[in-house]
Amino acid sequence: MKQAGRIVVFVVALASVGVIVSAVLGIGGWGGPGLSLCGFGSAEDVYIDSFMQLYSDALNEPAGDDDTPVSFVIEPGETAGQIAERLAAAGLIVDAEVFRRYLQVEGLDTSLEVGSYVLRQTMTVPEIAQALQSGSRPEIEVTIREGLRLEEIAASVAVQTGIPAAEFVQMATSGWRNTDLVSHLFLSSLPPDASLEGFLLPDTYRFLEDATAYDVIARMLLTFSERVTSEMQLAAANRGLTVYEMINLASIVEREAVIASERPIIAGVYYNRLDYGWFLNADPTVQYGLGYNESTGEWWRRLYFNELGISSLAEVDHPYNTYRYLGLPPGPICSPGLASIEAVAFPVESDYFYFMADCTLNDGTHLFAVTEEEHFANYATCGGSSP
Repeated sequence: MKQAGRIVVFVVALASVGVIVSAVLGIGGWGGPGLSLCGFGSAEDVYIDSFMQLYSDALNEPAGDDDTPVSFVIEPGETAGQIAERLAAAGLIVDAEVFRRYLQVEGLDTSLEVGSYVLRQTMTVPEIAQALQSGSRPEIEVTIREGLRLEEIAASVAVQTGIPAAEFVQMATSGWRNTDLVSHLFLSSLPPDASLEGFLLPDTYRFLEDATAYDVIARMLLTFSERVTSEMQLAAANRGLTVYEMINLASIVEREAVIASERPIIAGVYYNRLDYGWFLNADPTVQYGLGYNESTGEWWRRLYFNELGISSLAEVDHPYNTYRYLGLPPGPICSPGLASIEAVAFPVESDYFYFMADCTLNDGTHLFAVTEEEHFANYATCGGSSP
Protein backbone atom coordinates (compact mmCIF):
# COMPACT_ATOMS: atom_id res chain seq x y z
CA MET A 1 0.00 0.00 0.00
CA LYS A 2 2.80 2.39 0.95
CA GLN A 3 4.69 1.49 -2.24
CA ALA A 4 1.57 2.09 -4.34
CA GLY A 5 1.14 5.48 -2.72
CA ARG A 6 4.70 6.43 -3.50
CA ILE A 7 4.22 5.37 -7.13
CA VAL A 8 1.24 7.72 -7.29
CA VAL A 9 3.36 10.51 -5.85
CA PHE A 10 6.10 9.81 -8.38
CA VAL A 11 3.62 9.88 -11.28
CA VAL A 12 2.12 13.16 -10.04
CA ALA A 13 5.55 14.67 -9.61
CA LEU A 14 6.66 13.44 -13.06
CA ALA A 15 3.54 14.89 -14.63
CA SER A 16 4.22 18.20 -12.90
CA VAL A 17 7.76 18.24 -14.18
CA GLY A 18 6.39 17.50 -17.65
CA VAL A 19 4.13 20.52 -17.43
CA ILE A 20 7.07 22.69 -16.40
CA VAL A 21 9.22 21.44 -19.28
CA SER A 22 6.37 21.94 -21.72
CA ALA A 23 5.94 25.47 -20.50
CA VAL A 24 9.63 26.23 -20.93
CA LEU A 25 9.75 24.79 -24.44
CA GLY A 26 6.56 26.52 -25.54
CA ILE A 27 4.68 23.28 -26.09
CA GLY A 28 0.91 23.38 -25.91
CA GLY A 29 0.59 27.19 -26.00
CA TRP A 30 2.50 27.88 -22.79
CA GLY A 31 4.89 30.34 -24.41
CA GLY A 32 8.18 30.51 -26.26
CA PRO A 33 11.56 28.97 -25.44
CA GLY A 34 12.60 32.16 -23.70
CA LEU A 35 10.12 31.61 -20.80
CA SER A 36 11.90 31.69 -17.43
CA LEU A 37 11.72 28.84 -14.87
CA CYS A 38 11.06 31.44 -12.19
CA GLY A 39 7.96 30.50 -10.18
CA PHE A 40 8.34 26.78 -10.75
CA GLY A 41 9.83 24.51 -8.09
CA SER A 42 12.43 21.87 -8.74
CA ALA A 43 11.34 18.31 -9.46
CA GLU A 44 12.41 17.42 -5.89
CA ASP A 45 10.20 20.19 -4.48
CA VAL A 46 7.25 19.00 -6.53
CA TYR A 47 7.83 15.41 -5.39
CA ILE A 48 8.03 16.40 -1.72
CA ASP A 49 4.92 18.57 -1.96
CA SER A 50 2.95 15.78 -3.62
CA PHE A 51 4.27 13.27 -1.11
CA MET A 52 3.25 15.35 1.91
CA GLN A 53 -0.22 16.05 0.48
CA LEU A 54 -0.85 12.35 -0.04
CA TYR A 55 0.32 11.47 3.48
CA SER A 56 -1.05 14.52 5.31
CA ASP A 57 -3.40 12.40 7.43
CA ALA A 58 -0.54 10.16 8.53
CA LEU A 59 1.31 13.10 10.07
CA ASN A 60 -1.23 13.48 12.86
CA GLU A 61 -1.95 9.78 13.33
CA PRO A 62 0.06 8.31 16.25
CA ALA A 63 1.72 4.95 15.74
CA GLY A 64 -0.32 3.43 18.57
CA ASP A 65 -2.23 4.05 21.80
CA ASP A 66 0.40 2.77 24.23
CA ASP A 67 1.53 5.72 26.37
CA THR A 68 4.45 3.80 27.88
CA PRO A 69 7.67 5.90 27.74
CA VAL A 70 10.23 4.59 25.25
CA SER A 71 13.90 5.56 25.50
CA PHE A 72 15.42 6.63 22.20
CA VAL A 73 19.02 7.71 21.61
CA ILE A 74 20.39 9.65 18.64
CA GLU A 75 24.00 8.69 18.08
CA PRO A 76 26.69 10.99 16.63
CA GLY A 77 26.87 10.79 12.84
CA GLU A 78 23.39 9.37 12.28
CA THR A 79 21.46 10.72 9.30
CA ALA A 80 17.80 11.72 9.34
CA GLY A 81 17.04 8.63 7.25
CA GLN A 82 18.75 6.30 9.71
CA ILE A 83 16.95 7.92 12.63
CA ALA A 84 13.62 7.58 10.82
CA GLU A 85 14.24 3.88 10.17
CA ARG A 86 15.04 3.24 13.85
CA LEU A 87 11.97 5.15 14.98
CA ALA A 88 9.84 2.94 12.74
CA ALA A 89 11.57 -0.21 14.01
CA ALA A 90 10.82 0.90 17.60
CA GLY A 91 7.13 1.29 16.76
CA LEU A 92 7.18 5.03 17.40
CA ILE A 93 6.22 6.01 13.83
CA VAL A 94 4.38 4.13 11.11
CA ASP A 95 6.35 5.20 8.04
CA ALA A 96 10.03 6.17 8.05
CA GLU A 97 9.78 7.86 4.63
CA VAL A 98 6.89 10.08 5.73
CA PHE A 99 8.86 11.11 8.80
CA ARG A 100 12.02 11.84 6.77
CA ARG A 101 10.11 13.89 4.21
CA TYR A 102 8.36 15.84 6.95
CA LEU A 103 11.72 16.74 8.45
CA GLN A 104 12.91 17.85 5.02
CA VAL A 105 9.86 20.00 4.31
CA GLU A 106 10.03 21.68 7.73
CA GLY A 107 13.80 22.15 7.56
CA LEU A 108 14.33 19.99 10.63
CA ASP A 109 16.42 17.25 9.07
CA THR A 110 19.71 19.02 9.83
CA SER A 111 18.83 20.08 13.37
CA LEU A 112 18.28 16.70 15.04
CA GLU A 113 20.44 16.68 18.14
CA VAL A 114 22.53 13.88 19.55
CA GLY A 115 21.17 12.79 22.93
CA SER A 116 18.74 10.67 24.88
CA TYR A 117 15.00 11.15 24.51
CA VAL A 118 11.80 9.80 26.02
CA LEU A 119 9.15 9.25 23.34
CA ARG A 120 5.77 7.53 23.18
CA GLN A 121 3.66 5.75 20.58
CA THR A 122 0.90 8.28 21.21
CA MET A 123 3.03 11.13 19.83
CA THR A 124 2.40 12.33 16.27
CA VAL A 125 5.08 12.80 13.62
CA PRO A 126 5.31 16.59 14.23
CA GLU A 127 5.52 16.05 18.01
CA ILE A 128 8.35 13.53 17.67
CA ALA A 129 10.16 15.74 15.17
CA GLN A 130 10.01 18.68 17.57
CA ALA A 131 11.02 16.54 20.53
CA LEU A 132 14.19 15.49 18.72
CA GLN A 133 15.34 19.09 18.25
CA SER A 134 16.85 19.29 21.73
CA GLY A 135 18.28 16.88 24.25
CA SER A 136 15.72 15.11 26.37
CA ARG A 137 14.54 16.73 29.55
CA PRO A 138 14.95 14.48 32.59
CA GLU A 139 11.86 12.65 33.76
CA ILE A 140 10.98 11.15 37.11
CA GLU A 141 8.75 8.21 37.92
CA VAL A 142 5.97 8.73 40.45
CA THR A 143 3.92 5.88 41.91
CA ILE A 144 0.66 6.51 43.73
CA ARG A 145 -0.80 3.43 45.37
CA GLU A 146 -4.47 2.69 45.89
CA GLY A 147 -6.39 3.66 49.01
CA LEU A 148 -4.55 6.86 49.97
CA ARG A 149 -6.42 9.94 51.07
CA LEU A 150 -5.55 13.32 49.55
CA GLU A 151 -3.05 14.32 52.24
CA GLU A 152 -1.21 11.02 51.86
CA ILE A 153 -1.03 11.42 48.09
CA ALA A 154 0.35 14.94 48.57
CA ALA A 155 3.03 13.63 50.94
CA SER A 156 3.95 10.84 48.52
CA VAL A 157 4.18 13.25 45.59
CA ALA A 158 6.33 15.58 47.68
CA VAL A 159 8.81 12.81 48.46
CA GLN A 160 9.01 11.67 44.85
CA THR A 161 9.02 15.05 43.08
CA GLY A 162 9.88 17.76 45.58
CA ILE A 163 6.54 19.51 45.02
CA PRO A 164 5.51 20.86 48.44
CA ALA A 165 2.65 18.84 49.93
CA ALA A 166 0.79 22.01 50.91
CA GLU A 167 0.99 23.26 47.33
CA PHE A 168 -0.40 19.98 46.03
CA VAL A 169 -3.24 19.92 48.59
CA GLN A 170 -4.18 23.51 47.74
CA MET A 171 -4.38 22.72 44.02
CA ALA A 172 -6.40 19.53 44.62
CA THR A 173 -8.69 21.18 47.17
CA SER A 174 -9.73 24.44 45.54
CA GLY A 175 -7.04 25.65 43.14
CA TRP A 176 -8.13 23.30 40.36
CA ARG A 177 -11.40 25.18 40.02
CA ASN A 178 -9.50 28.20 38.67
CA THR A 179 -7.88 26.18 35.88
CA ASP A 180 -8.95 24.37 32.73
CA LEU A 181 -9.27 21.17 34.78
CA VAL A 182 -12.91 22.07 35.38
CA SER A 183 -13.60 21.14 31.74
CA HIS A 184 -13.50 17.42 32.58
CA LEU A 185 -17.10 16.28 32.21
CA PHE A 186 -16.82 13.66 34.96
CA LEU A 187 -16.14 16.42 37.49
CA SER A 188 -19.49 18.07 36.79
CA SER A 189 -21.20 15.94 39.46
CA LEU A 190 -18.96 17.25 42.25
CA PRO A 191 -20.57 19.48 44.87
CA PRO A 192 -19.51 23.16 44.66
CA ASP A 193 -17.04 22.91 47.53
CA ALA A 194 -15.70 19.41 46.82
CA SER A 195 -12.00 18.65 46.47
CA LEU A 196 -10.54 16.13 44.03
CA GLU A 197 -10.46 13.50 46.78
CA GLY A 198 -11.06 10.14 45.08
CA PHE A 199 -10.37 11.31 41.52
CA LEU A 200 -6.56 11.22 41.58
CA LEU A 201 -6.31 7.79 39.98
CA PRO A 202 -3.56 5.62 41.47
CA ASP A 203 -0.94 4.51 38.95
CA THR A 204 2.73 4.86 38.05
CA TYR A 205 3.34 8.07 36.11
CA ARG A 206 6.29 9.81 34.50
CA PHE A 207 6.68 13.57 34.77
CA LEU A 208 9.32 16.09 33.83
CA GLU A 209 11.61 16.92 36.73
CA ASP A 210 10.22 20.46 36.89
CA ALA A 211 6.57 19.35 36.95
CA THR A 212 4.19 21.44 39.05
CA ALA A 213 1.27 20.39 41.23
CA TYR A 214 -1.00 21.35 38.34
CA ASP A 215 0.95 19.13 35.92
CA VAL A 216 0.70 16.10 38.20
CA ILE A 217 -2.99 16.55 38.93
CA ALA A 218 -3.81 17.24 35.28
CA ARG A 219 -2.14 13.98 34.25
CA MET A 220 -3.95 12.00 36.95
CA LEU A 221 -7.32 13.40 35.92
CA LEU A 222 -6.57 12.69 32.26
CA THR A 223 -5.76 9.08 33.17
CA PHE A 224 -9.03 8.89 35.10
CA SER A 225 -10.94 10.11 32.03
CA GLU A 226 -9.26 7.49 29.86
CA ARG A 227 -9.71 4.49 32.16
CA VAL A 228 -13.00 5.11 33.94
CA THR A 229 -15.02 4.45 30.82
CA SER A 230 -18.41 5.74 29.82
CA GLU A 231 -19.68 2.15 30.11
CA MET A 232 -18.62 2.05 33.76
CA GLN A 233 -20.21 5.42 34.44
CA LEU A 234 -23.42 4.37 32.69
CA ALA A 235 -23.56 1.12 34.67
CA ALA A 236 -23.31 3.09 37.92
CA ALA A 237 -25.90 5.57 36.67
CA ASN A 238 -28.29 2.70 36.03
CA ARG A 239 -27.98 1.93 39.74
CA GLY A 240 -28.81 5.51 40.60
CA LEU A 241 -25.27 6.79 41.24
CA THR A 242 -23.61 9.88 39.84
CA VAL A 243 -19.90 9.67 39.01
CA TYR A 244 -19.16 11.37 42.32
CA GLU A 245 -21.26 8.83 44.20
CA MET A 246 -19.68 5.96 42.27
CA ILE A 247 -16.20 7.08 43.34
CA ASN A 248 -17.50 7.68 46.86
CA LEU A 249 -18.68 4.07 47.18
CA ALA A 250 -15.59 2.74 45.37
CA SER A 251 -13.37 4.49 47.90
CA ILE A 252 -15.07 2.53 50.70
CA VAL A 253 -14.69 -0.73 48.80
CA GLU A 254 -11.01 0.10 48.29
CA ARG A 255 -10.39 0.47 52.01
CA GLU A 256 -12.43 -2.63 52.92
CA ALA A 257 -11.31 -5.15 50.30
CA VAL A 258 -7.97 -6.90 50.28
CA ILE A 259 -8.55 -9.71 47.78
CA ALA A 260 -9.35 -8.59 44.23
CA SER A 261 -12.04 -11.22 43.70
CA GLU A 262 -13.96 -9.94 46.73
CA ARG A 263 -14.26 -6.33 45.60
CA PRO A 264 -17.43 -6.89 43.51
CA ILE A 265 -18.96 -8.96 46.34
CA ILE A 266 -18.30 -6.25 48.93
CA ALA A 267 -19.68 -3.63 46.52
CA GLY A 268 -22.82 -5.79 46.23
CA VAL A 269 -23.17 -5.90 50.01
CA TYR A 270 -23.11 -2.11 50.23
CA TYR A 271 -25.66 -1.81 47.44
CA ASN A 272 -27.94 -4.15 49.41
CA ARG A 273 -27.58 -1.99 52.50
CA LEU A 274 -28.28 1.19 50.53
CA ASP A 275 -31.28 -0.34 48.78
CA TYR A 276 -32.81 -1.47 52.08
CA GLY A 277 -32.13 1.80 53.87
CA TRP A 278 -29.53 0.31 56.21
CA PHE A 279 -26.53 2.08 57.65
CA LEU A 280 -23.44 1.26 55.61
CA ASN A 281 -21.52 0.53 58.83
CA ALA A 282 -18.15 0.95 57.13
CA ASP A 283 -15.21 1.25 59.52
CA PRO A 284 -13.00 3.19 57.04
CA THR A 285 -15.48 6.07 56.97
CA VAL A 286 -15.08 6.42 60.74
CA GLN A 287 -11.31 6.35 60.36
CA TYR A 288 -11.43 9.03 57.66
CA GLY A 289 -13.53 11.33 59.79
CA LEU A 290 -11.22 10.95 62.80
CA GLY A 291 -8.34 12.22 60.69
CA TYR A 292 -4.68 12.33 61.63
CA ASN A 293 -3.54 10.57 64.80
CA GLU A 294 -0.76 12.71 66.26
CA SER A 295 0.33 10.04 68.73
CA THR A 296 0.99 7.39 66.06
CA GLY A 297 1.63 9.57 63.02
CA GLU A 298 -1.11 7.76 61.08
CA TRP A 299 -4.13 8.86 59.09
CA TRP A 300 -6.01 5.57 59.43
CA ARG A 301 -6.14 5.00 63.16
CA ARG A 302 -7.21 1.71 64.70
CA LEU A 303 -10.71 1.83 66.16
CA TYR A 304 -10.09 0.76 69.74
CA PHE A 305 -13.14 1.61 71.82
CA ASN A 306 -11.14 2.19 75.00
CA GLU A 307 -8.81 4.65 73.27
CA LEU A 308 -11.75 6.50 71.76
CA GLY A 309 -13.74 6.40 75.00
CA ILE A 310 -16.81 4.87 73.36
CA SER A 311 -18.90 1.73 73.61
CA SER A 312 -19.94 1.68 69.94
CA LEU A 313 -18.75 3.30 66.73
CA ALA A 314 -22.09 5.06 66.35
CA GLU A 315 -21.01 7.35 69.20
CA VAL A 316 -18.27 8.93 67.08
CA ASP A 317 -19.99 12.07 65.84
CA HIS A 318 -18.77 13.30 62.49
CA PRO A 319 -20.55 13.46 59.09
CA TYR A 320 -18.45 10.65 57.61
CA ASN A 321 -19.53 8.13 60.24
CA THR A 322 -21.71 5.62 58.35
CA TYR A 323 -22.60 3.93 61.64
CA ARG A 324 -24.36 7.13 62.66
CA TYR A 325 -25.61 8.67 59.39
CA LEU A 326 -27.53 6.90 56.64
CA GLY A 327 -26.41 6.73 53.04
CA LEU A 328 -23.05 7.52 51.54
CA PRO A 329 -20.66 9.81 53.40
CA PRO A 330 -20.32 13.42 52.18
CA GLY A 331 -17.53 12.46 49.76
CA PRO A 332 -14.89 9.87 48.84
CA ILE A 333 -12.53 8.83 51.61
CA CYS A 334 -9.54 7.89 49.42
CA SER A 335 -8.47 7.40 45.82
CA PRO A 336 -9.77 3.98 44.76
CA GLY A 337 -7.98 1.88 42.19
CA LEU A 338 -9.60 0.96 38.90
CA ALA A 339 -10.55 -2.50 40.22
CA SER A 340 -12.67 -1.01 43.01
CA ILE A 341 -14.33 1.41 40.60
CA GLU A 342 -15.14 -1.48 38.28
CA ALA A 343 -16.52 -3.42 41.25
CA VAL A 344 -18.98 -0.63 41.99
CA ALA A 345 -19.94 -0.39 38.31
CA PHE A 346 -20.37 -4.17 38.00
CA PRO A 347 -21.01 -5.65 41.46
CA VAL A 348 -21.78 -9.28 42.24
CA GLU A 349 -25.48 -9.74 42.90
CA SER A 350 -26.04 -11.61 46.18
CA ASP A 351 -28.19 -11.75 49.28
CA TYR A 352 -25.29 -10.85 51.55
CA PHE A 353 -25.74 -8.02 54.02
CA TYR A 354 -22.82 -8.79 56.33
CA PHE A 355 -19.11 -9.51 56.06
CA MET A 356 -16.13 -9.63 58.40
CA ALA A 357 -12.46 -10.57 58.14
CA ASP A 358 -11.91 -14.32 58.06
CA CYS A 359 -9.86 -14.84 61.21
CA THR A 360 -9.47 -18.55 60.50
CA LEU A 361 -7.49 -17.96 57.32
CA ASN A 362 -6.11 -14.51 58.15
CA ASP A 363 -5.28 -13.95 54.48
CA GLY A 364 -7.38 -10.88 53.77
CA THR A 365 -10.50 -12.80 52.80
CA HIS A 366 -13.87 -12.24 54.41
CA LEU A 367 -16.72 -14.30 55.82
CA PHE A 368 -20.02 -13.26 54.22
CA ALA A 369 -23.47 -13.73 55.68
CA VAL A 370 -27.07 -13.20 54.63
CA THR A 371 -28.68 -12.98 58.08
CA GLU A 372 -27.67 -11.46 61.37
CA GLU A 373 -27.65 -14.96 62.93
CA GLU A 374 -25.14 -16.17 60.34
CA HIS A 375 -23.02 -13.10 60.95
CA PHE A 376 -23.05 -13.68 64.71
CA ALA A 377 -22.02 -17.28 64.12
CA ASN A 378 -19.07 -16.10 62.03
CA TYR A 379 -18.17 -13.63 64.74
CA ALA A 380 -18.30 -16.37 67.38
CA THR A 381 -15.92 -18.43 65.26
CA CYS A 382 -13.41 -15.66 65.74
CA GLY A 383 -13.89 -15.64 69.51
CA GLY A 384 -16.45 -12.88 69.86
CA SER A 385 -19.82 -13.04 71.61
CA SER A 386 -21.45 -10.42 69.43
CA PRO A 387 -20.32 -7.79 66.93
